[in-house]
Amino acid sequence: MSLIPSFFGGRRTNVFDPFSLDLYDPFEGLLTPSGMTNTSKDVAAFTNAKVDWRETPEAHVFKADLPGLKKEEVKVEVEDGNILQISGERSSENEEKSDKWHRVERSSGKFMRRFKLPENAKIDEVKASMENGVLSVMVPKVPERKPEVKSIDISG
Repeated sequence: MSLIPSFFGGRRTNVFDPFSLDLYDPFEGLLTPSGMTNTSKDVAAFTNAKVDWRETPEAHVFKADLPGLKKEEVKVEVEDGNILQISGERSSENEEKSDKWHRVERSSGKFMRRFKLPENAKIDEVKASMENGVLSVMVPKVPERKPEVKSIDISG
């Protein structure tokens, strides 16, 4: 948690915050795989879907803000036994020849976020739900085993 408050309206987006997650990367897009295009700014904007990951005593809980998306447009998968992948696509609006656009700020395109789950995650019991544009994914945890303590009588 940052000690410097954000004056710019968002969590972890303060320019002066050394722990900010929104850092400028001068090498971003230089080593793009040949199958991907890096020409569309709107796709890049939606690529960084904001996700919170919280751990409770019973589960790992992920919440992703996906405004305007339906659950049919979002996919939640577990790959390689311990990688949680959240992906989807937001379609762009159809443009009419007669329309004059003044501003385009809403993003469209594909997004994907991946998270390495810890060893205590119960992969077979993952549940997901979506309500009001917020995707919730619950990954239950294996209960922590307490070490058995056996009391030994002291003779003598």
